[in-house]
Amino acid sequence: MSVDPRHYPARPVVAVSAVIVRDNKLFLARRAYGPALGRYTMPGGVVEAGETLTKALTREILEETGMTIEPVTLAGHREVVARDAEGRIERHFVILCYASRWRAGEPTLNEELSEFHWISPQELAGFDTTEGLSEIVDEAFAKLGVQG
Repeated sequence: MSVDPRHYPARPVVAVSAVIVRDNKLFLARRAYGPALGRYTMPGGVVEAGETLTKALTREILEETGMTIEPVTLAGHREVVARDAEGRIERHFVILCYASRWRAGEPTLNEELSEFHWISPQELAGFDTTEGLSEIVDEAFAKLGVQG
């Protein structure tokens, strides 16, 4: 039986996510399981040992969505710290969020994501998103020079 190093970690886990922009719309995905079960967010995942941040990001996006992206620049970060009933740190992620351009492929979701939408940033208000998502999206669109 292997132990998930993301569960009760000895140190924060580094992860990456992407604000993927295509034709002035962003890719928004719904989580199929925890953490953030049922909430809308940007796709991404954990950086593996030996991977650069952008290599991890392009790998994760391809695995989760079937799309190829071009990570352009860092758009911000988020920290997720979850404690159990006894107050112990159950999960701690540092998520580096990249402004990214769609390059190829149509979305075909894996088991981590249950649905997706291509939306304008203004449409985010109609979705139950992860905390701070709209600020990251705004920063990504500004850094890409895209009108939302």
